[in-house]
Amino acid sequence: MSLAELSPLEVEALKKLSSDYPYFSGQALRVRTKTGDVLPFKLNRAQMFLHEKLEEQRKTKGKVRAIIVKGRQLGASTYIQGRFYHRLWKARRALRAFILTHQDDATNNLFGMAKRFHQLHAVHGKPPLTAGNAKELRFAHNDCGYQVATAGSREVGRGNTIQLFHGSEVAFWPNAESHVSASLQAVGDVDGTEVILESTADGIGNLFHRTAMAAIRGDSQFEPIFLPWFWGEDYQTPCPSSFEPSEDWYEYGRAHGLTWEQLYWAWLKNREMATSISEDENKPCWKFRQEFPATFDEAFQSSGNTFIPAAMVLKARRPEETIIGRGPIILGVDPARSGDKVGIIDRCGRRMGERVCERMDPGGSVTHVASMVASWIDRIRPDLVNIDVGSNGAGVYDILMDRGYDWCINAVNFGSSPVTQGPTGDKLYANRRAEMYDTMRHWFQSEGGVQVPDDDGLQGDLCAAQWGQGQTRYNTGNALVLEEKDSIKKRIGASPDLGDAAALTFAVPYSQYAQSQNQPTMTRRSSRRTGY
Repeated sequence: MSLAELSPLEVEALKKLSSDYPYFSGQALRVRTKTGDVLPFKLNRAQMFLHEKLEEQRKTKGKVRAIIVKGRQLGASTYIQGRFYHRLWKARRALRAFILTHQDDATNNLFGMAKRFHQLHAVHGKPPLTAGNAKELRFAHNDCGYQVATAGSREVGRGNTIQLFHGSEVAFWPNAESHVSASLQAVGDVDGTEVILESTADGIGNLFHRTAMAAIRGDSQFEPIFLPWFWGEDYQTPCPSSFEPSEDWYEYGRAHGLTWEQLYWAWLKNREMATSISEDENKPCWKFRQEFPATFDEAFQSSGNTFIPAAMVLKARRPEETIIGRGPIILGVDPARSGDKVGIIDRCGRRMGERVCERMDPGGSVTHVASMVASWIDRIRPDLVNIDVGSNGAGVYDILMDRGYDWCINAVNFGSSPVTQGPTGDKLYANRRAEMYDTMRHWFQSEGGVQVPDDDGLQGDLCAAQWGQGQTRYNTGNALVLEEKDSIKKRIGASPDLGDAAALTFAVPYSQYAQSQNQPTMTRRSSRRTGY
């Protein structure tokens, strides 16, 4: 039937099918459910969230570059297959979609999904095929093509011209760097193109983790999108009245707003995983958090051995009640070293990052960094600004002193000797950096709670240092040694700039600083008290 034979209502419906992917998927596409039924493809909560994020990027930037960190089996791959099929179906010019997966079974499953979309296409305009084989579909009406492959050979995808690329379970690809490089070269940097990478996490330091963290920091063209496990409609189990979760599980459920049915499902799944790795089933184990993350940061908790526990930071991100900051305003500034960002954050008593929590580009000179810091000082009027004077920081400090900010800035050297000593004069910390981080770790345990911005990037930086040989440890003199920044940067591909800035707010109690500067212990703002 041609368009000329359609009624006005049918023409309007066809226009909506073309412009509205969620409507198209529910009307035209069919998917096989876990029970084996073949039903209309109606987007679930995670898929609708993903759709809104991708469409927002497409409308604002003209193209899509997204990296999706997700829990298992939330339907991200199904959504992307349908999205690409829709793009090819309505295209008026030849488009090429290329899907690369981590193993042959996944490749076959995704291609089987695409073939089912075509075979069961349920509305007007089912496209005839000029090619339909084990790895490719080619539409006759517009010469659009859909091809799948399995990651393995370094040359897969190289030399192709692609407009739509889907990388599935990227964390598990062999030769991931080569594949992503080849794919990005194959997809032109032009409007209408889409590159979507998605995966469940598989530890840290790999390409997927580095790319996700770069997106969080704003250091790449990719937009980070996170899909928590509890958005999955199947992830709930009827909860018996006898179920009494441990304090850890109760706090986990409260932090994420889980229903009892979701919490019981998580407890059962965690018990299964914790048993397999010989961990305590009464706490969410690292394997459960990695495969079924509730937050972006949890996805990359490879062993749960961070110096500042991730659960502490998560609790501070989402306190039961808003924390009112009381006391002096202290600004922590971590000036950039080569290739790093400038981290800057404020703290007022038990509240951190209320006024500023930013990672900024250094702009190529210490003068530029000093000007950025000066603008924040002028805006916030803090009582104290602690600046790391290692590397480029010394130049920033000198410029600020010359500009008349001596009334508030304080030089701190991460590598200098700690201030705190043991009761017998023994050395508790290897350097100031270890001392500040340990003080911050205890701050997270403050009575009455603390609050930090609900920000994945900040949590990633705060939880970057890990316990382990060559990492955070106690030396032979029983002094705490914090994992070096260079070690963290090599392991996760980024410097914890905001974490270091946050630690700097604990460099010295304000009352001690005021006394050393012969300033009154009561701050200029009489309504605020002094103290940490």
